[in-house]
Amino acid sequence: MSSRIPDSATKGFADAASYEKHRPSYPLEVVDDLLAKLQVKGINNACIVDVGAGTGKFTEMLAARDEEYTIIAVEPHEEMRVQCVAKKLKGVKIVDGAGNNMPLPTQNNAPESWEPRTAWEAMMKATMWSHNDDQPRFRHEKWRQVFERQVSSSPFTIQTAYPLFSLPLGETSVDIVDWLSPEAIWDRFRSLSQIAVLKGEELEMVRKKVFTAMSAPDVEKNDAGELPLHGRVIYAWSSAVPGAPLKQGG
Repeated sequence: MSSRIPDSATKGFADAASYEKHRPSYPLEVVDDLLAKLQVKGINNACIVDVGAGTGKFTEMLAARDEEYTIIAVEPHEEMRVQCVAKKLKGVKIVDGAGNNMPLPTQNNAPESWEPRTAWEAMMKATMWSHNDDQPRFRHEKWRQVFERQVSSSPFTIQTAYPLFSLPLGETSVDIVDWLSPEAIWDRFRSLSQIAVLKGEELEMVRKKVFTAMSAPDVEKNDAGELPLHGRVIYAWSSAVPGAPLKQGG
């Protein structure tokens, strides 16, 4: 891979087929609302760059829309790209790259605040967080620094800084629930990169924790034996700041 990614991500997402099969997609209302806030809803043939496209779960929702977007899906993980390529999405170009290294004509992963709804989901969250590989994920919210640190306060750089995105960020969320069998919940949980790398006794210990929690007498189930798996889709947006660098002398 020409785009360097942490070994934990390379190994954690090696079973990209399992990720594609068991990880959820995005609610239509979220996609529709986000595109509206980005001012590309209803804009035919607009060019959209999907950074960190993974197996193409979000990409395929963009490709299926009536706007017929031109989409560049940027993904550094080879196995993830293979899954995305296999979908043969119309209007999508899939490239090897990352947010800091995108092969484009121009180059202009729940947060801590989310609280689980049930005791067994709280146990799963605690188990996930206990396997710390020191890699930043969406829940750590370090991605905000890309926007917050656009303009340095240093007297040596402030005069020539190029802010690229407007602030403050827009942000909202949608709560979701999927009814899944215990095995399907385990398959989804195991697709998390920090769990996917576990093997042998360590993996079995985590599996027993998950199934023990899901087997508690107070766990809600439907007639098919499925449990409600709660989640929250959080999305943020900004707009590009057109223009030139700050001029000397203010």
